[in-house]
Amino acid sequence: MKSQLNLKKAIFTFLFVIIGVAVFAQTGKISGKVSDKKTGETLIGVTVKIKNTTRGIATDVNGKYSLVGLANGKYTLVFQYVGYEGKEISDVEVTGGKNTIFDIVLDEAGGQKLNEVVIKGSFKKESVNALYAAQKNSAVISDGVSSETIKRSPDRNTSDVLKRVSGATVQDNKFVVIRGLSDRYNTALLDGAALPSTEPNRKAFSFDIVPSNLVDNLVISKTATPDLPGDFTGGAIQIVTKDIPDHNFISVGIGAGYNTASTFKDFKSGVRNATDYFAFDNGDKGLPTNFPSRNRIIGGTMTPEQGISAMRKLSSDWKTYNNTALPTQNYQFTLGRVKDFKNNNKFGALFSLTYRNAQTIGSDVIRDYVNFDYHDDIYKFSTNLGALANFAYTYGKSKITFKNIYNRTYDDQYLTRNGFNSDRNRDIKFYAFDLMQKALFKSTIEGTHALGEKNAKINWSLSYANILNDQPDQKKIGYQRDPSNMGTENYLYVAQTDAVNKENSRLFSKLNEDNFSGGLNYTLPVKMFGQTSTFKTGLNSIYRKRSFDARFIGFQANNSAPDADQIKTRPLSTLYGRDAINSGAYFLNDITLDADSYEATALTNAGYLMLDNKLGEKSRLVWGVRVEQFNVVLDAKVATPQTSVDDNYVDVLPSVNYTYSLTPKINLRASYYRTLARPEFRELASASIYDYELLAFQQGNPELKEAKIDNADIRFEFYPEAGQVISVSGFYKKFNNAIESFNNDGGSTRTITYVNTDKVNVYGIELEFRKNLGFISQTDFLKKTTFYTNVSVIKSNVETNNTGLNLLDTKRPMVGQAPYIINAGLQHSFLGDKLNFNALYNRIGRKLNVAGGVLFPAIWEAPRNVVDLQLALKVIKNKGELKFNAGDILNNRITQYYDRDLNKNYERSKDETISSYKPGGNYSLSFSYNF
Repeated sequence: MKSQLNLKKAIFTFLFVIIGVAVFAQTGKISGKVSDKKTGETLIGVTVKIKNTTRGIATDVNGKYSLVGLANGKYTLVFQYVGYEGKEISDVEVTGGKNTIFDIVLDEAGGQKLNEVVIKGSFKKESVNALYAAQKNSAVISDGVSSETIKRSPDRNTSDVLKRVSGATVQDNKFVVIRGLSDRYNTALLDGAALPSTEPNRKAFSFDIVPSNLVDNLVISKTATPDLPGDFTGGAIQIVTKDIPDHNFISVGIGAGYNTASTFKDFKSGVRNATDYFAFDNGDKGLPTNFPSRNRIIGGTMTPEQGISAMRKLSSDWKTYNNTALPTQNYQFTLGRVKDFKNNNKFGALFSLTYRNAQTIGSDVIRDYVNFDYHDDIYKFSTNLGALANFAYTYGKSKITFKNIYNRTYDDQYLTRNGFNSDRNRDIKFYAFDLMQKALFKSTIEGTHALGEKNAKINWSLSYANILNDQPDQKKIGYQRDPSNMGTENYLYVAQTDAVNKENSRLFSKLNEDNFSGGLNYTLPVKMFGQTSTFKTGLNSIYRKRSFDARFIGFQANNSAPDADQIKTRPLSTLYGRDAINSGAYFLNDITLDADSYEATALTNAGYLMLDNKLGEKSRLVWGVRVEQFNVVLDAKVATPQTSVDDNYVDVLPSVNYTYSLTPKINLRASYYRTLARPEFRELASASIYDYELLAFQQGNPELKEAKIDNADIRFEFYPEAGQVISVSGFYKKFNNAIESFNNDGGSTRTITYVNTDKVNVYGIELEFRKNLGFISQTDFLKKTTFYTNVSVIKSNVETNNTGLNLLDTKRPMVGQAPYIINAGLQHSFLGDKLNFNALYNRIGRKLNVAGGVLFPAIWEAPRNVVDLQLALKVIKNKGELKFNAGDILNNRITQYYDRDLNKNYERSKDETISSYKPGGNYSLSFSYNF
């Protein structure tokens, strides 16, 4: 009997637990952010209560709140804060145990006592008000995209998101151009810390490494405030990743893509290993650790046997392997976890893994200029691996975050070239095997803490980043044939192995850079002119340390060896066969120069003071000054005055941004600010690297100085409805010592290097329009259709008297400056927002890529039209999403050329083609599901 009672108790207890768990599982929460209506600053310590209950909480150091454990139903929330009008908001609904996100703005009480004024409103109306405030309250002229907008778009990564921002254009699906300026005039920040360049030969960041679903918000600041880094002119791109998710979730995604120029076509490559698919070389291609030093090779101390032994240590596989290009593969896994504690304390974690593999073909790349009439086929095997791990803990009025990102790219390229060189009067064959492994790791710990009762706060951060560019074995060799021997036994292609140069050597290079940064910011609300203003000050330091090592090693023909002439006519697969090496057919040579390797450091220290003043009800003035001290030191391994750099700069960078709110929906803005552009290490290093695709050397200039830019902007912006905008902007930029690339060709070989240009003026206008089409007719179809476009028209003038640098063009447009940019799009939602359609159009005007030299004129890039289509369907109770993307469907040629007839249009018969090819249209299908 007792056992039966115990069994019944156990059963009832079990049922009670199950029911309790089921009920708890259906409880939801309401969370959001509270901001000042006029400035957009988040408010700390705002009391948030559920009306007619004892439930309540205060906003944290980021102005966020979270009310948890709420049953399904509608609630009325009351917001109260000292000195601000209170708000009572009804119809805040919790359904399905989900998180209802509700952001709100509060307005100052205007001298009336607290609780004398309580504004009543609805959830829908206040959500629209919050969106309006976010749009209007930027201190600077800026454009951005919120996480809510990203959720409604089919964008896969941050570079896709950036395509939607006014004045921004994405090149190669990863590099961003702002206001037509080249990417070297932009700066990128991830979670408040400056991002290092991901490219070895330029200042540029690859924005495709950050998954879009982990972005909390993205803003491009086109004007400066003192708390932003001083080294940008086009725009400061600020990416903030999520740290505490809104709810627990697991998301998985899988996708496949088809390229019309590549997929299922014959794909050629060098040797392929299984580890290549995981973005890591297996180590066979690296230079052995016990390989003879340069001094030993050229010093004459090695015996022939030792030279043969050394050559045998290097990879001898020069075979061309034939495969079929597989479809592009994409995989993504994301995990989010959040735990709410008492008193609004909260812990959150986000993890993400991304994988992508693509096999692309650049077929029949035309290079037809000066002495060259070449046709290339380029096969690229690319693997990208990314990981993100973010952690955050909020407690009381403090928040600590720890954010980490890692990305690795593996690009293995094989090039074949056929053509004619009229200078040599020879038919040409050329082959290149080129592997580049790039990796970026960045870790940031940040803390934000409220101080006292006046909404003051302190923010600090420490960050470390490492950049790796490893090129383990770039192999190149050319053959040539004399056309006059046609019909004879001597009509053969002969390998050019009689001498070793950078065109036919094997390059082993490695770049490693460590970045350390730290910052401290203090914010204090103060009363000025009868209004609440904000004082902000801070310090920041960034230290960079880079090492770059390069070895140029070659096998030089021993013309006295048996069968020397016959070996030179061998096919590529056996040209460097072990039998030829063992027979003494080659000498080991090393043509590395002292300046081909370098060590470099850069230290930037900055401090700033700024005030955000509200002047009456409609005016706002954000002004202050930033001071930056910069020291760069670069030494070649054997330093000389011609190869070493030790420059110091101290720059005072004032800025002022004025906003006048003509109406609640209209802003007038004006600004002035001074910014910088600093040369990158590679632009300073005199190391000379041969680029077999450009058929030119790339070399830095140790005498390069930083550029200083004075900027002025005006803007009219009208927000007809939340999420919509009509704006007109004008801007002017005056460059002193602009950094530009040019053809330094005083000798017979073209070398692309860099120069400071005396005087550059850039001015332009921007138009932006984003609005649903309900104003045409109040039909459901047009109300759910949004048209958006942004158009930039830009004029640049360069004047230089620096004729001693072999420059042909002393008056011309600025290098990298596009004369116009057109972005347009159409969005429509069907089936209650379950089906979304996007059409995007982009065109960039003809721009100058490299300034002209004496023998080689300026290199121009022809405009092309790009059309993308996207279709996204939510399925399985909105937990799954099926996406179809059609990218670059017009497949216009990508062309760089010499404008020989000076008519500003590319015509192959009249101009000279540096490079021209069709990249192929991209079509992909992907599926993602949220658990």
